[in-house]
Amino acid sequence: MATFPRGCSPAVRLCQKLNRLKTLDDDMMATSLKRCLSTLDLTLLGVGGMVGSGLYVLTGTVAKDMVGPAVIISFIFAGFASLLAAFCYAEFGARIPKTGSAYMFTYVSVGEIWAFLIGWNVILENMIGGAAVARAWSGYLDSIFNHSIQNFTETHIMQWNVPFLAHYPDLLAAGILIVASFFISFGVKVSSYLNHIFSVISMAVIIFILVFGFMLAEPANWSAKEGGFAPFGVSGILAGSATCFYAFVGFDVIASSSEEAKNPQKAVPIATAISLGLAAAAYILVSTVLTLMVPWHSLDPNSALADAFFRRGYSWAGIIVAIGSICAMNTVLLCNLFSLPRIVYAMADDGLFFSFFARVNPVTKVPVNAILVFGILMSTMALIFDLEALVQFLSIGTLLAYTFVAASVIVLRFQPDRISSKGTASTSPNPNSETSPAPTESQTIREDSGELKQYESFSDKLQLVERQVSSEKRGPGQLKAYWEPYLGKLLGDCEPGEVVAFCVLTLIVSSVSLCIVLEFGTNQLQLPIWSFSMLLVIFILAYVLSLTLIWLHEPQSKSKTFQVPLVPLTPAASILINVFLMMKLSYLTWIRFTVWIVVGLFVYFGYGIWHSKEGKRELQPEDMAARYVVLPSGSLVETVQPVQPEGQMNTSAHDFSSPTASTAEENAGKR
Repeated sequence: MATFPRGCSPAVRLCQKLNRLKTLDDDMMATSLKRCLSTLDLTLLGVGGMVGSGLYVLTGTVAKDMVGPAVIISFIFAGFASLLAAFCYAEFGARIPKTGSAYMFTYVSVGEIWAFLIGWNVILENMIGGAAVARAWSGYLDSIFNHSIQNFTETHIMQWNVPFLAHYPDLLAAGILIVASFFISFGVKVSSYLNHIFSVISMAVIIFILVFGFMLAEPANWSAKEGGFAPFGVSGILAGSATCFYAFVGFDVIASSSEEAKNPQKAVPIATAISLGLAAAAYILVSTVLTLMVPWHSLDPNSALADAFFRRGYSWAGIIVAIGSICAMNTVLLCNLFSLPRIVYAMADDGLFFSFFARVNPVTKVPVNAILVFGILMSTMALIFDLEALVQFLSIGTLLAYTFVAASVIVLRFQPDRISSKGTASTSPNPNSETSPAPTESQTIREDSGELKQYESFSDKLQLVERQVSSEKRGPGQLKAYWEPYLGKLLGDCEPGEVVAFCVLTLIVSSVSLCIVLEFGTNQLQLPIWSFSMLLVIFILAYVLSLTLIWLHEPQSKSKTFQVPLVPLTPAASILINVFLMMKLSYLTWIRFTVWIVVGLFVYFGYGIWHSKEGKRELQPEDMAARYVVLPSGSLVETVQPVQPEGQMNTSAHDFSSPTASTAEENAGKR
């Protein structure tokens, strides 16, 4: 990022505060939580987060109303889109094994206010997701008992007719959330143990569905007599893919749990890949069985799988499927209640949210306050809100988080390597860190001049001295040596990583513009053909040019942890897909999203910006500052000088290291 001179305007200083980056500790494995989760634990958490109500409800809804038997292809497309996002989460989860998921990843690479807004939206998404699953769980159980629970509640307790609210208070949904929160507060091992039980039962039922379902399969249900394989065409398949994508959003629970993993560098990528593969296989195979068992146009959207077995005359099999669906919904509930408090804890621990939620129970090693408070809030939402109203608001925050995580992968991959105080590579590209201070005007002297070169960091600028010997050696974020003769004059004066950051911003803007033209250009905007085509060409060229400029810069060297393949192509494709899916959401969802963002800004500017730990770190007094002077002969001299108040020049230097320092002071005085 570009630096500003001292004495800059208040607006620029505010901008610097809003975009400051998180400084990570040297020891990435240090935590106040308990590291006890294995690769198997993380894998089952991921499976539990993805294979839930979507498998038993979403497959039938999409097949009947949107796609037909081609729902199989929709799940393949959705699984591929989710894989791109999962790659980005896996790299960050292995590289930065800290709780907070998308919030943490954005904080260390993009900036504070963006991280807060991402975390703020992920909180809402988890609350709505948990409440929606609880309502679906209650409704599914109620349908088994012929809606006797609903009838009893409306007759003997109460009912109301208020817009956007349920017709009656769902006490069962609220109660299951309270009970689940109570169990999760006992510790991560208890949560993991419960998830193991429900996940194993759910997967056993899925295997039963596949084996028995293929025995009952009738290929005639895909024939032209029943409407064919893809009755809604390509447009229906794409629309179905946008809906099916939401079935895979639970994999981020693995990244949220990385601070409690025993070996996150290996466990997070492996668990992400296995869980996503299992979930995709389950959705594709179950969709195949469902549409082969009964004609797609006769499916019951509310309980498609159980109803299919009932209609084929196997009521006992329908009961088994109903048990499996309830266990699968329990795993999704546990995953929502597991990841939500940890995101709240991460924000509170950084000072951006109320410190009350940063307290960790010394016995259970979990953020009990966050678990209980947000468990109660989630149960309140499930109590009074209708399932449809909850689902309408779902997923916009998740897609936004996916977009920022993909952008963060590109930004961090092309940032210069930072050297921590212990001499180990630090992941944080934070210019506010004492170990990697921002460049000053004294660092801009040409290297080929015979004058003194003065720098603030010995470890960082020693690389520049070595570069004088080998000019072909390029650091991360700098233009590749091959392209230096062609683009050096245009981009050579930029700080390492600065051009890449600008290109990422251009990439996002061009993706949004391109998707708006594709989605609304011919209908709502009513653009003529020439204007529509011209805008498409302009935004596609901007997208491709941004990708090309990023590729022309040096990435960081291979890390020992997992890295996203084909950067920047893979995260750029993820950004484009996520933005396209966001454009598919209704305008009411965008209105609610805007209101929630405004509330979040009030919280941040009223509390977060004043209590940020990064802000307090900036205010810590520094009495002395060390400088290193590079003499024309190549020798290094250390000087120490007092730090002057902002706006004043440092005019004196006191040498403490070498007999040649007097020469350095004389030359510095001439300058």
